[in-house]
Amino acid sequence: MKQLVKVAVLPALALIFLAACSNVHTNDSGSKEDSQVVAAENATPVAGIQLKDDKLNALYQQYVQLTTALTQGNVKEARFAGNAIEAGAREVKGGESLVASAAKITATADIEEQRAAFSALSNDLVALIKQSGLHSGQLYVDFCPMAMNDKGAVWLSGDKAIQNPYFGEKMMTCGEVKETIQ
Repeated sequence: MKQLVKVAVLPALALIFLAACSNVHTNDSGSKEDSQVVAAENATPVAGIQLKDDKLNALYQQYVQLTTALTQGNVKEARFAGNAIEAGAREVKGGESLVASAAKITATADIEEQRAAFSALSNDLVALIKQSGLHSGQLYVDFCPMAMNDKGAVWLSGDKAIQNPYFGEKMMTCGEVKETIQ
């Protein structure tokens, strides 16, 4: 009888837990989707780049989505990527400041506030990636001297070509590669 209860109750509890922990995202057509599934589907691995820390590698994939959204001036996609980064950063050792920066991106619909939080997030992510290292590929630490009211700001890129997330279309190629992480 005990075995029967275990066999019947454990799967039911697992389903309840999964349903309770699921993050629901409403897509453009109005239907609801699990945000973790959507994030995984939207995160295309960056060709040739593999970080040593798997959790950090997954986080970097979402960072690429965030960078693209900010470069395109897409507030909604930036918030969505910020949400995925916030969730992923909770699993990364030393990711507390990433969680805070990502939460700021998710909480605002102002692109300039998102870009300011992105600057802090980028600084922290660069430090974590340098600490962890790469299995393969290389990342570029790009720098725009005009970002953040001429204080300058960095971001990570898997490509040498500059695509500035701080100014988007206004100044797409403003910046330079400051460092290469291998």
